[in-house]
Amino acid sequence: MTRLGDLERAVMDVLWDSVPGPSDGITVREVADALDGRELAYTTVMTVLDRLAGKGMVQREREGRAWRYRAAASREAYIAQLMLDALDLGGSRDAALVRFAHSVTGTEAEVLRAALGAEAATNALTDRVDAPAADRGAGEAAER
Repeated sequence: MTRLGDLERAVMDVLWDSVPGPSDGITVREVADALDGRELAYTTVMTVLDRLAGKGMVQREREGRAWRYRAAASREAYIAQLMLDALDLGGSRDAALVRFAHSVTGTEAEVLRAALGAEAATNALTDRVDAPAADRGAGEAAER
């Protein structure tokens, strides 16, 4: 996944923060207005959005003479992919995960435990539902 430069990240923050939930997107002018403290030219914002579209970070749709832009994925999905990419940089993924786990706060550790517990429960349920009927019958008989 592509790491974002400072301006690209600022533009993505505008898109991610623009509207909660599904959105029809926002125009270059709306993005430029949201970045008003940066004193950027309209064409600069347009170029950044065009490059982000080329990288697959944003989706765009034509509306009259203008384009409407929206993030292709959520901020959380982007950050999660960056974390996965960092694990692939080399060395031991397990060691990196353990080091990361030791660096999180107690609250963050609780969030991770809850997410892993929910994932394990979902996987167990999916495995049970996906098991062939004969296997389920044998397992149920063994449970009795």
